[in-house]
Amino acid sequence: MAAPRTLPSIMTPSLLKYMQTHPQVPEHTWYFIAATTLTILNRPDEIQVVFNHALSNGQDHLPLDYHQQLLIARRTREALLKASSVGGVPKTINALLALKNVTPVHLQADGFDQQSPTGRRFDIYEVTPSKVLQRGQNFFEKVYGKIAGRVMRQMDASGTEDLGLIARLMYAHILSNTSILNGVETSYVLIAALIPQDVNPQLKGHLRGAQNGGATVEEVRAVRSIVMRICEGAGMRKLEETDVAGWGWREDVATL
Repeated sequence: MAAPRTLPSIMTPSLLKYMQTHPQVPEHTWYFIAATTLTILNRPDEIQVVFNHALSNGQDHLPLDYHQQLLIARRTREALLKASSVGGVPKTINALLALKNVTPVHLQADGFDQQSPTGRRFDIYEVTPSKVLQRGQNFFEKVYGKIAGRVMRQMDASGTEDLGLIARLMYAHILSNTSILNGVETSYVLIAALIPQDVNPQLKGHLRGAQNGGATVEEVRAVRSIVMRICEGAGMRKLEETDVAGWGWREDVATL
């Protein structure tokens, strides 16, 4: 079997600098937003460029110490894990394995013999399930605000109540865990994962959800902006009415 074709690089030096220095992008978020976007674009090979640049802190910044680098590694892993809730587990698997391949050994201390700092193993085996589910429900209600009940009822009435059950499990065990990424940072992950998929109905909810979590309009728009730049660098575009199919969006990407 032939080796996979090498694709042109997306993460150019100018794009990395644009993301890292964007004045409205929330501090310490650009790298996991970029890694999430690349995961959904199915470009795990490009995650190493982002990760290495983040660890080096760019050429114009002071070197990072061990604890700062460990935080970047953990936050990137957590973002890719949370992206699986809307982007699918296979892409997250490939992205996490690609990330592990370029992560220094001393930053890989989350093996099975050492509990993850997220505490999810504790949630599964030690915490009463109803408590975890309630945490997820609380998080869901904060994201969706006054329309939370309507959104959940819509999923429950989708033709199978199991859709609502899946959402409850995802919010309980994956998204509402804020040990590494807080609520608004989780919303940034979801925005970064939804934009490449051309799913405006869901994107609109999470753009507003980031605001509900405490982000400003300018911050949400900045996150959207850097995700769009990455997608466009990968070749995505707004599709024409005459296009039967293609790599892009069928309508303008939702914004605030």
